[in-house]
Amino acid sequence: MLVNLKSVLPKARKRRYAVGAFNTSNLEITQAIIKAAEELNSPVIIATSEKAIRYAGIESVSQIIIGMAKRATVPVVLHLDHGSSFDIVRECIKYNYTSVMIDASHLPFHENVKLTREVVRYAHKRGVTVEAEIGRLAGIEDDRKVRKTEAIYTDPDEARRFAEESGCDALAVAIGTSHGAYKFKGKPRLRIDILKEIAREVKIPLVLHGASGVKAKWINRINKFGGALEHARGVPDVLIKKAVQHGISKINTDTDVRIAFTAGLRQYLAQNRKDFDPRVITGYARDMITRVIKDRIDTFGSVQKA
Repeated sequence: MLVNLKSVLPKARKRRYAVGAFNTSNLEITQAIIKAAEELNSPVIIATSEKAIRYAGIESVSQIIIGMAKRATVPVVLHLDHGSSFDIVRECIKYNYTSVMIDASHLPFHENVKLTREVVRYAHKRGVTVEAEIGRLAGIEDDRKVRKTEAIYTDPDEARRFAEESGCDALAVAIGTSHGAYKFKGKPRLRIDILKEIAREVKIPLVLHGASGVKAKWINRINKFGGALEHARGVPDVLIKKAVQHGISKINTDTDVRIAFTAGLRQYLAQNRKDFDPRVITGYARDMITRVIKDRIDTFGSVQKA
């Protein structure tokens, strides 16, 4: 069933689990996400970035997701990830997205509030929920690049004021994660102390971006079959579970999906050199994605929470 964030996140906040938001840009990834969610009876959020929309075309990608979501046996949210402008928000709502993110975290506080509030007013009139962000994550994700020196932890008091003044339905916070496959050079660490303060101050669901696990077994599989991903590191499961325990209700995952797809393609092609059927090749990669997403859903604690 196709729903918005209000159908899944308040319950997750109350019962202390997180709903996974997984990025897609094609048919196979979307199939893998929904299959994983249905097999574990978990609610799920399917997200598209602006780059994914440009790649697949908004009409095509939205129809693929909405068609499958309406037939799914679990709640499915269609969400715009890191929307950079009012224009892209309007476009997504036009094509029946049930949720949007307006990311104005690079703007001064009052400008971020103003733009977010305008998006909220527009979206809420149309039954669409809104995620916003305060604080900045380091790393690279599609069109967004933030240097480590530009990363800013979320201030708990500003987070409270932002949530109250903007009226957003969910708030992404910065506590030490980063986008991409190279999240930590030293020992992985999240500012759970900051998260605890934010959770006490903010009454709406909190979101963690840049939270892919980038597990060694999948990186090793890519490298074994011709890849060259060295020193890639993600957020360990123990830190993800701690973040959920202390207030995170939605967790974004993109890099893990890409890694799983690449691992599946490389392995299949290396082991089946005579095969040239794209349905079989991408089908194998799709199954690999399903395995990885099921692992993430289990880590987030949303199994049997649909």
